[in-house]
Order: sequence, then C-alpha cells, then structure tokens
Amino acid sequence: MTPNKQTVNEYMAAFRVSDHDRVLACLTDDVIWEMPGIYQHVGKEAFDKEIENDNFIGSPTIQIIKLIEENDIVIAEGAVQGNMKNGNKLDAVFCDVFEMENGKIKKLTSYLMSKNAHLKFE
Repeated sequence: MTPNKQTVNEYMAAFRVSDHDRVLACLTDDVIWEMPGIYQHVGKEAFDKEIENDNFIGSPTIQIIKLIEENDIVIAEGAVQGNMKNGNKLDAVFCDVFEMENGKIKKLTSYLMSKNAHLKFE
C-alpha cells in the first residue's frame, strides 16, 4: 500500500474511534475540509471541532468500499453510520477526495448522501 493510502487508512481508523490526536497527525497544518454547499473548515483547529460533531453521539461506523489513488489524490468510497442526539440515525454513503502533500492530507472534499433520502427525478 502506498504512503498516501496508508495515511487515508490511518485517518479513517482514527476517525472510527474519535481519536483526535491520530486524526490531526494525518493532516497538514493548513488543511481544508469542505462539504460543497454545506461547510468549509480551514486549519487543524476547525477540523478538530468536527471530529466529534455536536449533532452526534459516540463514534461513527465507517466502511471503505474502494480506495483509489492517482498522483497525490486518493479517493475513498464508502459507507458511514452514526447515532444523532435527536434520536435519528445517520446511514449514508460517501465519496471523499483527499488531496495529499508529503504524505499528509492537505484538502478533503466530502460528498455525502443519506441512504434514506427519497429522490424524485421529474
């Protein structure tokens, strides 16, 4: 496994147990985490606040289905489940695009879709 994929695997493993230090060790200091149209966090401090989002209880369950790399881009496709404070359950699929720099995550763009969403194509 390449160093970039190892970093992404470590990031996911650390996120599964909400280990802030391990997650942050995978990131550059000027990291950007973006979910287009929803948020953009810049820097480790802002990123750290999202590791255990206030809307959730406990750590998420994360499965990686595919991990693809080209140059300094790693793409992870997977599924995530979690318990929300309001009693709802997150059951979603994701595609995370990791832009890497010297073996660390410089930018993460997350695309997330609830498996419970009812889409209409009209």
